Amino acid sequence: MTLWTTSQLLAQPVHSLLPLPAEMRWGQGRLNLKTPLKLQLDNSPDPAVGAAARRLLTRLQGPTEPATGPLLQIRYGQTGRPEKFDEERYSLRVTPMGVSIDAPTSLGALRALATLEQLPITEKRQRYLPEVDIVDQPRFAWRGLLIDAARHFMPVAVIKRNLDGMAAVKLNVLHWHLTDDQGFRVESKVLPRLHQVGGADGFYTQAQVREVLAYAAARGIRVVPEFDVPGHATSWIAAYPRLASNDSVYAVAQKWGVLNIALDPTRETTYSLLDSLFTEMTALFPDPYFHIGGDENDGRQWRRNPRIAAYMKAHKMLKADGKTVDKHQLQTYFNRRVLAMVQKRGKIMVGWDEILGPDLPQAAVIQSWRGKKGLNDAAKLGHPVLLSNGYYIDLNYSAASHYDADPLPADTPLSAAEQKLVLGGEATMWAEFADSVIVDSRIWPRAAAVAERLWSPQAATQNVPDMYHRLAAVSAGLETLGLRHRRAPEMLLRQLAGAADVAPLRTLAEVIEPVKEYKRHFQGFAYTTQTPLNRLVDAAPAESEVARRFGLLVDSVLAAGPAAPGRSAAVARQFAALRVQLLQWQSNDTRLQPVMALHPTLREYRPLSVQLEAIATVLLERLTQLQTKQSPSAEWLTTAKATLDIVQKPVGQAELAIMPAARRLIGS
Repeated sequence: MTLWTTSQLLAQPVHSLLPLPAEMRWGQGRLNLKTPLKLQLDNSPDPAVGAAARRLLTRLQGPTEPATGPLLQIRYGQTGRPEKFDEERYSLRVTPMGVSIDAPTSLGALRALATLEQLPITEKRQRYLPEVDIVDQPRFAWRGLLIDAARHFMPVAVIKRNLDGMAAVKLNVLHWHLTDDQGFRVESKVLPRLHQVGGADGFYTQAQVREVLAYAAARGIRVVPEFDVPGHATSWIAAYPRLASNDSVYAVAQKWGVLNIALDPTRETTYSLLDSLFTEMTALFPDPYFHIGGDENDGRQWRRNPRIAAYMKAHKMLKADGKTVDKHQLQTYFNRRVLAMVQKRGKIMVGWDEILGPDLPQAAVIQSWRGKKGLNDAAKLGHPVLLSNGYYIDLNYSAASHYDADPLPADTPLSAAEQKLVLGGEATMWAEFADSVIVDSRIWPRAAAVAERLWSPQAATQNVPDMYHRLAAVSAGLETLGLRHRRAPEMLLRQLAGAADVAPLRTLAEVIEPVKEYKRHFQGFAYTTQTPLNRLVDAAPAESEVARRFGLLVDSVLAAGPAAPGRSAAVARQFAALRVQLLQWQSNDTRLQPVMALHPTLREYRPLSVQLEAIATVLLERLTQLQTKQSPSAEWLTTAKATLDIVQKPVGQAELAIMPAARRLIGS
């Protein structure tokens, strides 16, 4: 067989492996899957491996045991413990005679099975595995996905299917955000009002938590819980008012945003309650890491409370002027008290980068979300670190933008010793604008791009077009695992269209995206926890694949230049494809407006449909100019750019995703 390292992938046979393995050797043969594979599992102390292999074979070839075909042989040394960062290295060999997997631990065997599931190729109604040798291991040990179950409750079934998705792309840490201003989502038998009040619209029983933990462990995935303190704690205070930093009475928050409502860090009763809760929760969650949040508390309640301000002065928690109270010192004091509780129970504390301070013990893990500086500063102070900045998938940025973020970029300022403190990173899915119905579509497939960044060799993962090619295949595969990132938006579109033909509505939805970051809060629509997420903006993709492909076509046509002799057949086909697409968009408004007129929930988007027709008309004119080698007049350019400026404006918190490509085509 021929050796191909991952950095030589462009010359390889076409495949859809994601994350990319570290090294692959491709052969010329193939293993036909017409005859079902027979599982041979040698000395397997970890039942997770046999269960995973049988799930794979069932998806691959149906329930065919006892099979009599070529062997799928799995060998590994010992049961892997992900919380100990045990090895995930494996080798996978496919020949015309069968499949063999070897790994030091059961974790490596599980990762090999995930790779094997991505290998089958279908040609002329026949499926086969290409001949290949793979040797693989992760770049980072901590490859996580945060799921926010506090803002919108995510039932157990949602968590489980996303665990399946995580396993498919070798993510190995579920960061389970369980508490926030808007909810406390896990049963506490010691402090039951926490879930009775904070989880009135949904919480996990402790039995359900154990069910999720077992499901995750069977896929080689750790579960790290987050109990966010001292800020983001309105639901705690609603249940136990004695925790408050002022005399106000709070209900569980129904509005979004940073509320700056915090626990009182000066009362011993606060710490006694936390101690009771953390005793219970550290026993419930066996992972050695325990996340305490610590983010987005500006200290205003502490500064404004005379008693708390006096406490800060008495304990010399003052800024450099010696007079102004310093909330950072008070929060550092709080963090150290919480750290002691967590350590007493054998846990390692994790917190967001706001907890970083010169007096914070090095044992605390810092999760950087505000920028690379937080990660670098923490590592330089000796803290283990995680990166989430650049991986906020709830902001509706492209897979390419997340792929570009790297915990250890080539120009990292960290020394070799400091680089060893970089554990990895996490994609973060905050749920202000994602409920249990649409959350899959906000996570997948873009989280897979983060998974590859954290698993695969850095030098081999710089080809963005190749990443998108493989991402499309992985997206289809994730649907077979039960994820609903494609089905749920389609169902929502059908509900919005009612009895009418859904096709024109789908045409519009495919080329729009929700506005980026958290701009939905500031565009004339008041969201609360009770707001249904069932409008067109919620059915729109976080990243429009149709718009992305349109942009590629535009760039290809522009790259060919106006002087291409006779225009190659390929360029001619690209012009034809652009014209077909633009004609569809131009004519869509006529078909869609009657549907929108009938349905009140769609009427707000009527201007967006008109905008799509307007921009398609302008681009068709530009396409004709390019094909006939005519230069646009100054007047035409002025009018065209004015049209683009108008249609650029969001409608219903959604915007046309084709606008960047449209501007490139026009030349503005």
